[in-house]
Amino acid sequence: MNTDVAPRLGWWQQTWRLGAAAAVGILLWLSIGVLLRGQTDETGSWFVIGDPLVAVGCLTALLWRRRFPLAVAMTVVIASTASALASGAAILALISISTRRRPVEIAVVALALVTASQFAGGLYPVQSPPSLLWYQLALPALIAGIAVATGMAIGARRVEVRSLRDRAESAEREQTARAAQARALERNRIAREMHDVLAHRISLVAMQAGVLDHRDDLTAEENRVLVRGIADGSHQALEELRDVLGVLRADPDRPEPPQPSLDRIPELAADARTSGLDVTLTTTVAGTPSDAVGRTCYRIVQEGLTNAAKHAPGAHVRITLEGTAGGDLSVGVHNSPATTATAQPPTSGFGLLGLTERISLAGGELSHHPTPDNGYSLTARLPWPNPTHEKRV
Repeated sequence: MNTDVAPRLGWWQQTWRLGAAAAVGILLWLSIGVLLRGQTDETGSWFVIGDPLVAVGCLTALLWRRRFPLAVAMTVVIASTASALASGAAILALISISTRRRPVEIAVVALALVTASQFAGGLYPVQSPPSLLWYQLALPALIAGIAVATGMAIGARRVEVRSLRDRAESAEREQTARAAQARALERNRIAREMHDVLAHRISLVAMQAGVLDHRDDLTAEENRVLVRGIADGSHQALEELRDVLGVLRADPDRPEPPQPSLDRIPELAADARTSGLDVTLTTTVAGTPSDAVGRTCYRIVQEGLTNAAKHAPGAHVRITLEGTAGGDLSVGVHNSPATTATAQPPTSGFGLLGLTERISLAGGELSHHPTPDNGYSLTARLPWPNPTHEKRV
């Protein structure tokens, strides 16, 4: 950013500045007129006509002092040599150039102002006592110093205000970016939860509907079991969807409902068995992991069962859980090839991607690949810190 560019002045700001400069010039002009009257009984035509015309020209030139600061300041200061009425305009020009806070420019204009005040005495030969000769040099130098100090203070204030404005705009942009990032993260979290919740239920429902569509040899009782499973699965899917969407409308002070963890994996396996999958669960987990680790483990098993229901209906699925505190929690979901040919449901491609992100955030590793017997294997390793050791440390 160019700090030399001053803010544009409105008509009122421009008017009162030029009016103040004209008022200072008028005071000096009238003072000289009184002295000339007392010494020569006349003021002369230049004092009445020429001096005001030069002052008007100087005040007009000040309208462009921000576009051409140095040129306008030097022109007005030099012109003030021939016009006492233009003295106020010269002081305003020095104040304006001082707001830029450039020492060389300020020194040149200030020296020109002091020098011009000495030559102005020859235009109006007002006799002064010899004891006041020092006054002719000291007073202009003092006025120039006050003008320079005023201008530099105004310039410093402008820089400070500009800095505060830029800082406020930057903070506002950062706040907007943080809000957008938070919204994106929340959308991703909700999308991941909806996928985890719905994909499993809908896959089981689709598998059962596929069995009804392709099997003509089922008994009436078997048909009723499958239809009841489809109805129950659809109902549970709607209930779980309502729970997820309820988080969006929940009171901020109201805690979220507890998420499923490791202790609900047997229930998950039981639901898969009722839907037609041959599920075997083997667990050698010693202890209870943290909620975060247990919840991640639950989602891994859920994703494995969902993929098995989608791509290998009727397959045998083997779930293995093992691990102890202070080590790792290993999760495996292995399924054999499909035993029932059904239409493949549409896939989102989000399940394993979201699961990989979830496990990475937990500091674990995920592996998934086809097996030589045309089955599929999904394994994961999650760190399981020892809470007793952590407290002791």
